Amino acid sequence: MSDAFTTRVLNVASGSSETIVDLTRDCETFLSETAAGRDGLLNVFVPHATAGIAIIETGAGSDDDLLAALHTLLPADDRWQHRHGSPGHGRDHVLPAVVPPHATLPVLSGRLELGTWQSVCLVDTNRDNPNRQVRLSFLGG
Repeated sequence: MSDAFTTRVLNVASGSSETIVDLTRDCETFLSETAAGRDGLLNVFVPHATAGIAIIETGAGSDDDLLAALHTLLPADDRWQHRHGSPGHGRDHVLPAVVPPHATLPVLSGRLELGTWQSVCLVDTNRDNPNRQVRLSFLGG
């Protein structure tokens, strides 16, 4: 494979409770090892039917606010047609329509270009799957 495209899979233990996991440092490490000062794009993809990728501020309450908003928008109750797993699990399968399973971000001179307070995060509301994979792919120019 050409060094114009490089990919790596992260194994993320998201646990058995709803959570937002900050992946920014993992993305930066990946780019420092693969981008070599080049411009390009970083794609972050979670290949699961019940998780998403968000660009959001963390640590100041926004991550908790996002989980609260998802509870309001997608309540964990018995209204869902998809009924296997823990009660309300059907909503986890709707989550990727609201929080997409991917994000593509600019990379300039080998560095991830995020706003001051932005972080790359895994959003996981599925309590039945405590382990996730996240694929990082760099496409360099």
